[in-house]
Amino acid sequence: MTGRRTARREALLATGLTYGLMLVVAAGVADQGWAFAAASLLVASVALGGLNLLFPQGLTFAFGAANGLAVYVCLFVVMGRAGFPAAHEWARPLAFLLPVLAFVGACWWRRERLRVAAEGSADLRHFPRFMRWLLVSGLIGAASLASPISRLGPDGQTIALLFAMGLIAAIGAAAVEDVVRLLVDVATMLRRVTVRLRALSVPIATYVSLFALLAVAFGCAYRIADGLSREPVFLFVGTPARISFSEALHFSVVTLSTVGYGDIQPHDDGIRLLAALQMVLGQLLLLFGFAEIMRSHTDGERREDDGERPGFGRKAGNATGVPVRTDPPP
Repeated sequence: MTGRRTARREALLATGLTYGLMLVVAAGVADQGWAFAAASLLVASVALGGLNLLFPQGLTFAFGAANGLAVYVCLFVVMGRAGFPAAHEWARPLAFLLPVLAFVGACWWRRERLRVAAEGSADLRHFPRFMRWLLVSGLIGAASLASPISRLGPDGQTIALLFAMGLIAAIGAAAVEDVVRLLVDVATMLRRVTVRLRALSVPIATYVSLFALLAVAFGCAYRIADGLSREPVFLFVGTPARISFSEALHFSVVTLSTVGYGDIQPHDDGIRLLAALQMVLGQLLLLFGFAEIMRSHTDGERREDDGERPGFGRKAGNATGVPVRTDPPP
């Protein structure tokens, strides 16, 4: 009963994350027209739902599939507008649908063989085959951008767009087994990363806490220094002006992360020294975080190695420092 409840919770979480990601992507590409955004969300629902039914690999597999589909949406929008700017709007959702429907249809057609492949362990030997398919698809996209298709009229660009996406659909259907195997490999790696992130949760939380402490402390210092000064000690886009606490906190975070937007600049030697001190502390904090993460990773590997030694319990050292058996005699 507990296992069934856990599987149901994981399935709900996988569904929520995948559709949440695609909802964000659909809202992001809404400037291409609501018809295209709706088509993206509809395709995501059909494709991800079909893949989850065919290959119930859990959260990591679903998230990897959703990530791949989100990348496809972004590439289609960018390359479609650059290579076929005058294509008819009705053709864009159709062109977008072709590769996804071809891939899902190929998965359904070869579902028995693909299920066997999806149940196997991670194996990167098939990755070069996937890269060949990806290279061919990339060449089609490069040819679309390099050729003078954008100089054609709307009808010519529409035909060229549908033809190019039809070729990519055929490639996706032919490479369906390699794509599914790649998704299985990605899911396996994501599961391993999730386990490692749990072990790194304490160092990460400590790093974030110290970062927040430095950001708030220096933000307050900047605001106090500006309030006590007769003249403004900061420049806003080259103009001296008083700084509010939210602006001081923004400058503190930007300085600590060494981003350097340039919208707020120190206009006083004391503030410059204070900002330089914060930069040094930020670098030391980064070094501390990296060292703690590496130490936790090393400790985790040692625990895994200790657990893989059959017939031995927890290691204990004698006077010479040599590990001895701690299991009771048989």
